[in-house]
Amino acid sequence: MILLTGFEPFGGADFNPSQAIAERAADILRRQGHQVITAELPCVFATAPATLAVLLERWRPRVAISLGLAGGRKDLALETVAINHIDARIADNAGQQPIDVPVREDGANAYFSTLPLKASLQALGEPVDGSNPVDAAISYTAGSFVCNQVFYELMHHLGDVPEARAGFIHVPSMEATDPYMEDLAGAVATVARLALDNVAEPLYSAGTEF
Repeated sequence: MILLTGFEPFGGADFNPSQAIAERAADILRRQGHQVITAELPCVFATAPATLAVLLERWRPRVAISLGLAGGRKDLALETVAINHIDARIADNAGQQPIDVPVREDGANAYFSTLPLKASLQALGEPVDGSNPVDAAISYTAGSFVCNQVFYELMHHLGDVPEARAGFIHVPSMEATDPYMEDLAGAVATVARLALDNVAEPLYSAGTEF
């Protein structure tokens, strides 16, 4: 079972491409014979973790990927690490703006993705299943808003489950009619398949200086 989640629109926007990409990626995976569940998470600090926890408990996915919007990025960001810190630049959809508080009071400082990030980065540079190559990068910060909170909670629940693979991907901003969305959906589907196959990570640097 694969679980893909996106987010509802936030910050006054009327569209969030993360959910649309999750749905399209699910369609691709279903056509390939995989069982996939999708869900839209609220952009609300108080309720997003519980919504995610219910999904994880109900479906017990082998692969879980949460998608979120990173408006300032131009590429697909394969997130490496979730931190136990919230510092909201803007209010969430419930009007709350927590500043300098932990995701979990007694939680680990950070959790790392268990998706095959470098293998995925290599694969996304080539055409896959009719989709064009996409611009992608490994990212070392998922921010400090609800995206990071959900990423942290996802790994808190699944990070130590041996057979599970989980992580977070940020998608760039785009209009609902942008044809590039289909390529990004194909990329997300590729990451999910590689995680299902438990592919080994290649040894090469995808690091940054800053």
